[in-house]
This record gives sequence, C-alpha cells and structure tokens, in this order.
Amino acid sequence: MEQVYALDQFLSLTIAPDKSAAYLEFSKHEEGFYCSLQDLEQYLEKHHICYGIKRQTLQQLADRPESFFLVKTLIAEGIVPVSGKDGYIRMAEIMNKSDEHRPLETQDGKVDYKELTRLSNVRKGQLIAERMDPEPGVPGTGVTGEEIPFREGREARFKVGKNVVVHPEGSALYAAIDGMVTMTDQDKINVFPVYEINGDVDYSIGNINFVGTVVIRGNVLTGFRVKADGDIRVVGGVEGAELEAAGSIEITEGIIGYHKGLVKAGYNVKCSFIQDGNVTAGADIIVSQSIMHSNLRAGKQVLCSGAKGLIVGGSIQAGEKVEARTIGNTMSTVTSIEVGVLPELRNELADLRNLLKEQTVSLDKTSKALNILDQLAAAGQLTPDKVTMRMKLKATKVSTEQEKSENRERMLEIERMLEDTDTARVEVRNMIYSGSKIVIGRYTKYIKDPVQRMVFHHHDGDIGMSTLV
Repeated sequence: MEQVYALDQFLSLTIAPDKSAAYLEFSKHEEGFYCSLQDLEQYLEKHHICYGIKRQTLQQLADRPESFFLVKTLIAEGIVPVSGKDGYIRMAEIMNKSDEHRPLETQDGKVDYKELTRLSNVRKGQLIAERMDPEPGVPGTGVTGEEIPFREGREARFKVGKNVVVHPEGSALYAAIDGMVTMTDQDKINVFPVYEINGDVDYSIGNINFVGTVVIRGNVLTGFRVKADGDIRVVGGVEGAELEAAGSIEITEGIIGYHKGLVKAGYNVKCSFIQDGNVTAGADIIVSQSIMHSNLRAGKQVLCSGAKGLIVGGSIQAGEKVEARTIGNTMSTVTSIEVGVLPELRNELADLRNLLKEQTVSLDKTSKALNILDQLAAAGQLTPDKVTMRMKLKATKVSTEQEKSENRERMLEIERMLEDTDTARVEVRNMIYSGSKIVIGRYTKYIKDPVQRMVFHHHDGDIGMSTLV
C-alpha cells in the first residue's frame, strides 16, 4: 500500500501577482514520495486554483515526482487580459499628402519650384486633425477563476500650438488662419503664415527673422542667418549659414558648412547630404545620401539609409537610434556614433566634468591661501585688509563647495540616465569599418575589423552585436 503524504509539507504554490499563472515546486525532497492525480487536484482546490489547470502536467508529476524536484512547474494558466488601445490624433489628408508632392519636372529636365501646394497649406476653418477615441480591451481570467481587469486605453489629447482652434467637444482641431501646418517641439500642432523668398539669401536679402514659416527658393550663403517660428524650407542648398526653426528644416539639396554656422530645428531636419556641417534636431535628422566630417545631434534618430547611406568622420549623437548603410571607410577615418541618451545631456555631463576639475583647482588654491591667513591670525599679525580678504575667501570656499556638491548630484543624475539604454541601437545595413567608435549609454566599443550587416545594442552591461535581419 502506497504511503499517503500531506502535500503541504512537500509542495509550495506560487501565484503570479496578476493571478494569470500558478506554479508548483517541491520545498522538500524525499525518495519514494508518492501522490495521486486526485491528491494534486484536491491540493489545488484547497488553494482555490480552479481555472486553466494543466491536468497532463499534473498526471506527469503524479507518475514521476522525482523529475520535478528541482524545477518550478507551471501548473495552471489563466487568460491574460488584452489592454485597451490608446486613442490617437489622426492628421487630416493635407498632412499625409504634403510630402508626396514633387516639383514639376519639364521635358528638358528642368524643375519648376514655383508651385506652393507641395507644402501643408490650409485655409482658415479647415480641419487639421481629429481625436480618435481609445478602444476597449478584453478582460482576462485568473487561475482562481476571478476576472483580471484590462488596462484602459489612454485618451489622446491635442498638443495645441499657435493659430489653431479646438472643437468645443475636444474632438477636432481647425486652422485659425490661412497658412502652413507645422509640427514643432513636443509635437505641438501650429498654423503659421508663409514668407517666400524667390532667390538666394545673400546681401540683397540679408538676415531673416520671421514669426511663421520661411520658404527660400534658392541657396542660403555663408554668414547669413534665417530664423523662423515655424518651418524653414530651402529649395536649394545651405552653406556655412545659421538656420534655426522651431519646427522642421527641409533642404532640397544639402549642407556644405565649411565647419561654420549651424542648422538647428525643434523637430526634424531633412536634406540630401551634409558635409563639414553642424546640425541639431529635437527629433530626427534624415539624410538621403551622405554625412561627411560633420557634427550631428538628434533627440531621437539619425537616419542615413538611402542608396548611398554613408556616414564617415565627425560625431553623430542620437537619443534613440542611428541607422546607415555604411559607417566609416577603408582608410579607418575616425567616426564616432553615440546613442542612448539625449545629446544635450551627454554634452552637459562633459561640461560638468570640466567644471568640476576647475572647481577642484580653485578650492585647492583658496584652501592654501586661507591656511596662510589662518596662521597669521593665530600669530596676531592680520592687517585690516588681510581680515577682509580672509572673509571673502571663506565665503568663496563655502559657495564653491556648494556649487561643486550640486554639480556632483547633477552628474550622478545624468549617469543614471545613461544606464537607461535598453532601446538604443545602431543599425549598419552594409558595412562598418575600423576606426569607427560605437557609444551606447556609458559603454564604448571600438571597431577593429570591418563588420557587415550588424545591429549594436546594450546587453548585460556591455555593447552587444546581432546580425541585421
């Protein structure tokens, strides 16, 4: 006759926090242990496990308990709830079609850039966007038979910019003026008036500072400045000039910066190529051909994956992702690619480290000077001007120590952000050459030999590599 065991002495039951699964494991091992399928079912019933029971697994445990001594076994599985879908903002067709328009190309190969309809133009009162309601989810069922609630879909909200009007019920967004729809920093939707220049920005035009969107049907020459509260569209090229837009900057040709000037956008920068340039974008930098010997900073992505898709030389920084067909060259030109944190934070950390060194040197000099004055004071030899100097040095020391402490705290905060790099990645669709450097968060990898079709990502405290599918 088989010995009957009290299962509570041998088994422990673990239920997932959301009650979607239950696991059995042996808390005590004894040779010759025996229990029947019925014993196990009664044990689960005693612990209120009644749904999704894996009876085949129970039978195997009853037949060969020794096989389960060292493992945690899934014994019941409920139905996981399906979260509700978040609501979203659906842009009207004027936004969807704006990038599909191309300048008219005539039979002799010339391009007519006179047509303004390729921009996202709207009339006063025209619909710009609609708010789509969230969709409900599906509840789950726990192993105890209870219903597992689903996560409700979040309501979408308009990020209202300038010259737009929200419907009283909050369901739609309309243009308040005639103009051009522009997305600015933090995805705000605006309508700005459009200012066109039919030619180059040169001495005949001068610098530009406009409250709306600027369209330049020519080139922007070295030394000139163009600033816009909306977008900047250049139907030509940009030299060593300064372009700054709260929205996006689109350049039909490319940027030859001569290591001068700056192209800075609150949202995206899009162009054909960048050579010897400095470019900053709050969101994405999208380049169709090549990026050569340039310094780029993007809050989200730097994408250079067109037919050529070359990045060589310079420094590329992106908060989330860098994608290119080729990085570096056969001459091992030094090329730095950094992802995983907002570029301004990484640069702030470098500035703080330099400042900390300066403060340390300053404190050392102050302490030495105070030490001499303290010795004079102990000997009763302090003159009135030395007393004043001593007081000032003490105040300076306290102030510098406070600033140094605050800077250390800020450095630690940024370093913690550098650790949060799980989604950061560098994608190489063709080849990355030696001389290239990949930085993800606070980890660095130097490329010593050419590597083909590779994804670089953070993995277990280092930079991992996996083949690009």
